[in-house]
Amino acid sequence: MSRTRGAKPAAKATRPKGGGFARLVKGVIIVLLVVFLIGPVAVVAVYRFVPPPVTWLMVQRVFEGRGFERRWVPMREISPALVRAVIAAEDARFCEHGGFDFAAIRKAMAANAAGKTLRGGSTISQQTAKNVFLWPGRDWVRKGLEAWFTVLIELGWGKPRIMEVYLNSIEWGPGIYGAEAAAQENFGVPASRLTAAQAARLAAIVPKPLSWRAAKPGPYVRSRSGKITRNAGIVRREGLTRCVL
Repeated sequence: MSRTRGAKPAAKATRPKGGGFARLVKGVIIVLLVVFLIGPVAVVAVYRFVPPPVTWLMVQRVFEGRGFERRWVPMREISPALVRAVIAAEDARFCEHGGFDFAAIRKAMAANAAGKTLRGGSTISQQTAKNVFLWPGRDWVRKGLEAWFTVLIELGWGKPRIMEVYLNSIEWGPGIYGAEAAAQENFGVPASRLTAAQAARLAAIVPKPLSWRAAKPGPYVRSRSGKITRNAGIVRREGLTRCVL
């Protein structure tokens, strides 16, 4: 049948308004999922078996001209004395908490609010998440990501792997990273042969590795390492390293 003369052609279907915005929102959501969910999970899964190559801090220090010395060693080649010392110094409840020591956080917040010397509430798990995956700083975005990565490594790695990565990644002097490089640089021995006193000195300088020295400690580091040695004895007697050793 021929088209009736004068009939108007059918109007073309039009896309509903706002379709472009909806696609934009969908794309942003996908990107966020990849960046903050899928990406971190994948990286954490890989680092469960592969040593993390470098950290943001290591790269920053290289550009500052501090050099780079690091020798990754497995847990079995790190002295148990060092494990006890860092737990005594940094996180006595490492084997008990799930990544966050809320009691320590409350104490730190109370001390800070009272205007006393700033205290940290970060666990070894949180420090590992920060050191391995994130940039140096204290902004809220980084703190949020630190919490997310802490949950991921607690679930995906377990305590022995967290301790292994921690001891192989933290800064122990200008351009010195990890227990093996720190032991060789300061005492001329491998990490497996560190004594309790040497381990305590290394643990003592963790908060300020660019200012304090383990090999030639000042009065404060000597005093601090003495306390760590005593506390490491308590850690050993009470089995506070049972999740690692």
